[in-house]
Amino acid sequence: MTDNIEGDHDDSVRELSDVPAVEVISRAAVMLMSSAAEKLGLSDADPDSSPHRDLDEARRVITALAGLVTSSVEYLGPHAGPIREGLQALQRAFREASPYPDEPGKGPGEKYTGAVH
Repeated sequence: MTDNIEGDHDDSVRELSDVPAVEVISRAAVMLMSSAAEKLGLSDADPDSSPHRDLDEARRVITALAGLVTSSVEYLGPHAGPIREGLQALQRAFREASPYPDEPGKGPGEKYTGAVH
């Protein structure tokens, strides 16, 4: 095994310019979804007592995800449906986790997606 030293090229690492846009967008969406789930405490057995729960941060990440999904849906092809479903699930989870739920249409990302029920 050789170390990756200056000048060495690791063929298993792709150049960003070689990655199709749909893959970059999808990976960004998955990262935002994972972050939102963590910030909602969904990775813990009891989300209500999760030390990771931060609804203010979750709101920001879900809104960013909604903006990304809404603006790029035409490019996502078969990935669009599952990503939209994931976004809606996070929006519903946020509403359920909030001690004072937002009015319909005012929740995180709903200005981009419309009201989620």
